[in-house]
Amino acid sequence: MNRTSKTPIRFHRLVAALTMLVATTAMAWTDKPVRMIVPAPAGGSMDVVARILAEQISTDIGQPVVVDNKPGAGGAIAVQAMLAAPADGQTIMVTASNILTEIPHVMKTSFDPLKDVRPVATVARASIVLVAGPSITATDLKGLISYAKANPGKLSFASYSAGTSSHYAGMILNQKAGLDLQHVPFPGSPPALVQVMGGHIGIMFDGMVTSLPQIKGGKLKALGVAAKGRSAQLPDVPTMAELGFPDIDFSNWLGTAVAGSVPSAMVDKINAATLKAASAPKVNERLIAAGFEPNTSLTSAQLAQSVKADYDRNATIVKAFNIQLNQ
Repeated sequence: MNRTSKTPIRFHRLVAALTMLVATTAMAWTDKPVRMIVPAPAGGSMDVVARILAEQISTDIGQPVVVDNKPGAGGAIAVQAMLAAPADGQTIMVTASNILTEIPHVMKTSFDPLKDVRPVATVARASIVLVAGPSITATDLKGLISYAKANPGKLSFASYSAGTSSHYAGMILNQKAGLDLQHVPFPGSPPALVQVMGGHIGIMFDGMVTSLPQIKGGKLKALGVAAKGRSAQLPDVPTMAELGFPDIDFSNWLGTAVAGSVPSAMVDKINAATLKAASAPKVNERLIAAGFEPNTSLTSAQLAQSVKADYDRNATIVKAFNIQLNQ
């Protein structure tokens, strides 16, 4: 009798276990290892996000997620590697949106950022901040502008690359404030920040992630945040809009993307998995600690609209200021 009474219990437990297994499998888009391509070298902002995300996704789907760094050519090398892989969802890319919305305007790429690449989901957002080095005695933007006008031709601004939002923001400040700041581009934030912190170049619009440690360490002064709202990391620093420059509003999202040929049903699964991983408390904590802004959940379609809007806006800026890669 005991044996008979236990049979239904065992059966129900088996059904429950199978149901859970099916549900888990449905949530995961794959039961095979995932290749995560990153268009940046190890240690950069995109790489930091990719490795945090890969660890959590691997835990969630029960499969290895291998980060594959492919820097160079403005992201084209990474994009081509993704496009060359089968369109089965096993190969994804973790990228910053400027690879799609900024770089193609100033560098000839072998891909169409609006057709060949399909944005899937965001993981975090990175703002840029106006920072000043020790050569600038001003403690706020008003003082900086006054100094620049009193000393024409003596002040320059660095950027982490020509044709990026770091460049755009400086050119807009030049125009709107009536300044004549000279642009000095660098191949990335680290070398540019060295020059700013060394007092050789006055100011720079830099990514929050790379500047924040130097701001907290007292090596840089934060004069304004180029975002819609104040940064949680720098709550006392006003936005550029608050300071009278609403057009200086730039931020990049970081997240996943796939080849445009990947089926929509697969994209939806990767979107759900990415957002699930990004919402994990430990992932959120690590991203915020690194200087990123909290994530905003968007569908792939919504994200594609956002990319198109940023792409078109940047095209207007590039044309208005005749921005070229060698400037």
